[in-house]
Amino acid sequence: MMKRNQWIAVTGMGMIMSPSLFAQRAPEKPNVVLILVDDVGYSDFGCYGSEIETPNIDRLANNGIRLRHFYNQARSAPTRAALMTGLYPHQVGNGALGKVPGYAAYQGYPNEENVFIPEVLSSVGYFSVMTGKWHLGYHRGVTPVNRGFNRSLNAPVGGFYYSTDKSKANGERAQQLKLYLNDEEIAFDDSRLPKNWYSTRLWTEYGLKFIDEAIDKGQPFFWYLAHLRQYLIA
Repeated sequence: MMKRNQWIAVTGMGMIMSPSLFAQRAPEKPNVVLILVDDVGYSDFGCYGSEIETPNIDRLANNGIRLRHFYNQARSAPTRAALMTGLYPHQVGNGALGKVPGYAAYQGYPNEENVFIPEVLSSVGYFSVMTGKWHLGYHRGVTPVNRGFNRSLNAPVGGFYYSTDKSKANGERAQQLKLYLNDEEIAFDDSRLPKNWYSTRLWTEYGLKFIDEAIDKGQPFFWYLAHLRQYLIA
């Protein structure tokens, strides 16, 4: 049976590879976990010198491989577009955080001249999962399921952390706070969600449920976990 510990973890601070891949014969199709965290730098993690204690991330780094030469696009949507496609964000249509009329490179959502990671992985039998902040043109039909993910629980643009946030918001602000399960909009108190959830735990716990589905199916998995801002359980 396929096990969760046969994976490669790629994080917003670089790549960390599980030692289990080297301690035994690596599986032909390793599981992949890609973690993106908003508004942090690599030096915010203990393994890169931070004063903040991040023991779980440090453990991954100490027992794996760290990449020390990398860069990101400094803003949310451009970074995500580059991460999902391997292209410069201008090529994808996300050259800036918002839209600049008249310029295809700044249309504000991914164009069709690219492929997302799960779209490629599906061709070799991967089960792809996305949980967290999407911010890649949900309003224009660029959704996780439409771009290759088998399962998804996501916030189109983020902006909330607790199950009560929407009930406390007013007017246009409340309308912007949305949550989607496999591209179906659901209420913050939907019965399929845990009660009184906190987004960091929600993304993680739901992602693990999706991964268990992949394991039950006997498929290798790709999990894109996109936490909101710096509230990462380390």
